[in-house]
Amino acid sequence: MNNKNLASVVNRHQQQNALFSTVPEVKEMKHDALQIINHAIEAVNPYVAVQSHVRVNNEKGNLEIGSHHMDSSMSSFHLGDNGGFEKIVVISFGKASSAMATALVQQLKGMNDTTKLIDICGAVICKDDHATPEEETKLSNAGIQMFMASHPVPDERSADAADYALKLVQEHASSTTLVICCISGGGSALFCKPRAGLSLQHLQEVNSALLASGMGIQDCNVIRKRLEDGKGGRLAALCYPSQLVTLVLSDVLGDPLDLIASGPTVPDTSTREDAWEIVQRFNLADKLPLEVVAMLQDPDIVDSPLPDHPIFATSKTVLVGNNALAVHAAAKESERLGYRPVVLGTQMEGEAKEVAIFYTRMALHLKREIGTYSVAPSLPVALIAGGETTVSLPSNNSGKGGRNQELALAAAIQLKTLNLDGVVLASAGTDGTDGPTDAAGAIVDCSTVSDDLGSARQALSKHDAYTYFDQQGRSKENDDGPLIRTGPTGTNVADVCVTLIR
Repeated sequence: MNNKNLASVVNRHQQQNALFSTVPEVKEMKHDALQIINHAIEAVNPYVAVQSHVRVNNEKGNLEIGSHHMDSSMSSFHLGDNGGFEKIVVISFGKASSAMATALVQQLKGMNDTTKLIDICGAVICKDDHATPEEETKLSNAGIQMFMASHPVPDERSADAADYALKLVQEHASSTTLVICCISGGGSALFCKPRAGLSLQHLQEVNSALLASGMGIQDCNVIRKRLEDGKGGRLAALCYPSQLVTLVLSDVLGDPLDLIASGPTVPDTSTREDAWEIVQRFNLADKLPLEVVAMLQDPDIVDSPLPDHPIFATSKTVLVGNNALAVHAAAKESERLGYRPVVLGTQMEGEAKEVAIFYTRMALHLKREIGTYSVAPSLPVALIAGGETTVSLPSNNSGKGGRNQELALAAAIQLKTLNLDGVVLASAGTDGTDGPTDAAGAIVDCSTVSDDLGSARQALSKHDAYTYFDQQGRSKENDDGPLIRTGPTGTNVADVCVTLIR
């Protein structure tokens, strides 16, 4: 999503806020909150992230990859004649895969006549509606095949695309081949090929069980690594003896490289035993397919490649963007707008409705007890947090929403119950999608549920925040209401929550 579209969201909500609050101060705060969220998203724009870490040095005939601010982190790869790489294979998967691959291709277009002789091919696996027509055209012209697939539950397209990518790196595996992988959030579901003995239906059932369990993405990915080809360093092993470089836009808290998209190109720090312990801890043994349970318990099943595999001796992984970068940008923008920024952290986890209580109680403290030993000496304050909450769903759940919408609805109920005015909370997924909805999240204050607190509580108990917010907007002759609709942003570094207090 470009700057113009993001700005339109701010402007639209600025006009709509009059319908949801009679307090001019709160209307201004809502505009500020959306502007802060937008700056956070722009800071992790995949084009900027990739192009700031990849450049062509035509004078030396090298492709330079790494942080250009730290010479020690730079790696140079000679292209073309005189012993250089003769082929570049681009493999990209995740919600930002199309944008990342396009940015990479645009950098490669800067190669001079000598290095333009390099043969380029590849595969991009992207979530439906997360690639622009312009990106698809540029990738096709560069010889890169585009695949669309399902997220968060994989489908046959996910398996077919993963199979194509795995075969491609095997086909071109050579000491004269440079493989560049671009990995972003959502990669686990989009790059998904079942191991021998399992079917896609088995993996779909596993994914659904994991999502419903409420476990974090880290634990989910430890299990997924045991069940799929390509995960847990297996993609890297298939690349050997090619040179492998991975560019990562992280959506996993703390940026553990072996857990982002289930670590397809790095050594695995987990084991089959770890996966089985997680299954037992979440009481999932009777909820998973029998074939999956048997595989996780079988000590003779070949596990992930060991760290001493030769591919890992020369491979390089570069973190090009993460949640901390988005949160830092949000803090900087809030300060520019006149707030005192307080970063609560970039690894916020837990049940969304419980995290909402924490945020609103922090706001209550600052409104009523601010002083020398508070997190900020005076108002106005912007509490900024990054992370990824969870929503534990019952098996018969029929509600519609996402973790950010649930957090916002729980916060709105708390703000109303506490009669806490002068507080605005906005929570959004940086990818522009929150759960199986067309919203990125929601923005609320104490007047959001003022007309019908009982209905709001019922919607929260049914995990039906989207329906509640959507109907509220329509009842005001408004398309959005509290919902934040950005459309797909082309990036994904988990979520950002902003709580403004005056």
